[in-house]
Amino acid sequence: MYTSFFGLQEKPFAITPDPRYLYLSERHAEALAHLLYGINEAGGFIQLTGEVGTGKTTIIRSLLEQLPAHADVALILNPRVTPAEFLLTICEELRIPVPEPGRGSVKLLMDLIGRRLLDTHARGRRVVLIVDEAQNLSAHTLEQVRLLTNLETATTKLLQIILIGQPELRDLLGRPELRQLAQRITARYHLNPLSSEETAGYVKHRMRVAGATAEAFTPASLREVHRLSGGVPRIINVICDRALLGAFTHEDHRVSGKLVREAATQVYGRPMPAPWLRWAIAGAIAGALALVAVGLWSLLASRPGTPTEATAAAAPAASNQLAQANTASAPPPAPPSFDELLARHGNDTTTEAALGKLFASWGATYDASGGRGCDQAARQGLECLFQKGSWAQLRTLNRPAILTLTDDIGRTHQVLLTRLGDDTATIDLGGEARAVPIAGMSRYWFGDFLLLWRPPLAVAKALAPGMRGADVRWLRENLRVAQGLPAAPAGSDFYDEDLARLVQDFQRQHRLNIDGVAGVQTQIVLDTVVNATGSPTIVAQISGG
Repeated sequence: MYTSFFGLQEKPFAITPDPRYLYLSERHAEALAHLLYGINEAGGFIQLTGEVGTGKTTIIRSLLEQLPAHADVALILNPRVTPAEFLLTICEELRIPVPEPGRGSVKLLMDLIGRRLLDTHARGRRVVLIVDEAQNLSAHTLEQVRLLTNLETATTKLLQIILIGQPELRDLLGRPELRQLAQRITARYHLNPLSSEETAGYVKHRMRVAGATAEAFTPASLREVHRLSGGVPRIINVICDRALLGAFTHEDHRVSGKLVREAATQVYGRPMPAPWLRWAIAGAIAGALALVAVGLWSLLASRPGTPTEATAAAAPAASNQLAQANTASAPPPAPPSFDELLARHGNDTTTEAALGKLFASWGATYDASGGRGCDQAARQGLECLFQKGSWAQLRTLNRPAILTLTDDIGRTHQVLLTRLGDDTATIDLGGEARAVPIAGMSRYWFGDFLLLWRPPLAVAKALAPGMRGADVRWLRENLRVAQGLPAAPAGSDFYDEDLARLVQDFQRQHRLNIDGVAGVQTQIVLDTVVNATGSPTIVAQISGG
C-alpha cells in the first residue's frame, strides 16, 4: 500500500527471514563467520542462542546461501521428535535410502548415517547438521545427537552439528546428565538485541535494500523505534511497518517519533507515551512538593506583616535582573533556510560549476566547452559512476559526489558533497564549505548522485570467479592487505573459490551486495581501505558497521 508512496520496490519490514535483508551487527557477523568457519574446518558442536526475534533464523538462511560447494546439509526445523524420528529426518535430508522395515530402528539408522558420512569424507566433502529451535529437543534425542559425534576417523570428526535455539537451550545443555554433550561444544554465541546505533543502521539498511533513496525515518523516530522495540529485530519490523503505513495515511514522507509511538500502541495494544512525559510528571510532582516546602518554611520563619530576610534580599536582585532584561540587545537574525541558500547561490549550482569543483577535488581539469564530463574524466584516468543511492551508500563509497537537489519550487541544483559526518553533510556553496543537517537536506535530495573514481586496473571492469590475469592478482593482493592477511603466493592470478570467499567477507564487512563479484562499488571501497591511489574521501574512514 505504501511502497510506491516512499519509492520502494517492496515492503522493507516483512517478518519473513529474507537473507537479502540480513543486517550484521558485530555479534551477528561474528556468529555467521564462525558458523562458516566451522563448516569448513571444525567438527563437533556449535551453539547459537538468542531471544525470540533476534535474527537466528535469518542467519540460518544466510548461512545456507553461502555454503561452500563441498558441504552437504541436513536441516531440521521441527525437533519435537523421538530419537528414531530424528535420525530418520537426517536420512531424508541427506537422501539416504531407508528400507521400510527399518525406519523405526535406531541402530539401522545410525549405521546408514555412519556409512554415508564415511563415504562423503572419502570424496572430500563435509556433512553439516543444523537443528533450529533446538531448545525443544528432548534429553533422549540430545543424547542421540551426542552419539552422532562419535562418528569420526582417526583425525577428523565426520559431522558438524549446529544447534540454534532460544536462551532455554543453554539451560537445557547445563543439565548434569547432558554434560558429555556440553563438553563437546567448541563455540558458543548469543545474539543480543541491537543497540540504539545498530537499530538505526538496521532500519536504514532494510529501507535501502527495499529501494529507498531518501531517509524516511527521522533521527528522533529511530530513537523511539529502539526504545519501544528493545532492539529486537522482529519487533522493529512490526513497528516500522505500522509507522510507514501511518505516515502514508497522513501523506507525510517523513516518519516522526509521534507516528512511531502510535504504531507501537497498535502493536502492544496499550498507550505508549512519549519518553519526556514521565519526566514532566516527575518534575511537576517535584515542583509541587517544593512549593509546599517553601510555603511551610514561610509560615514558620516569617512574622505577620514583616518580610523575611530572604524576601528582602531577593527584591534588589530581581530589580537588577529586570533592568538587565530591559536593556538586553535584540536577538540576532535567524540564519537563512537551506532553500534560501540554494536560491541565493543559483549561479553556483549548475552542472558545469559542480563538475568543475568535482574535477578539481581529484586534481583534474574540467572544460565546460570540452564535451561530456565523463569523456573528459576518462582522458584523465578517471571513471564516472552515476546512480541512485542513499546516505549510507555515499558513506560506504567515500568519494566526493555531485548531488542533484530539488528546491521547493521545483528547480534543480547540482552541489558538491565534500564531507559526510554522522548528522551533517558539508557541501560547497559559493566557494564556501557549508555544513547542513542531513535530516533537513534529505527533503531536497532524492538519491541521484555522480562521483568519480580512479580504476586501479588498466581497464575498468567487474572481476568474477573463473577469470585469470594480473587484474585478479591485484584483487587478491589488495584484499589480503585490507584483511590483514599475509601476502598471497606467487602466481595467484586465478579467481578461485578462496578469492570469492575473500570478496564476500569484504563485501559483508562493508555492507556491500554480497555476491562474490568484485564490481565497481567493491573496487572503490577496496581502493579506499587500502588507499593505494590517494583518492579524495568524504569520511575519515570506511565503517564496517
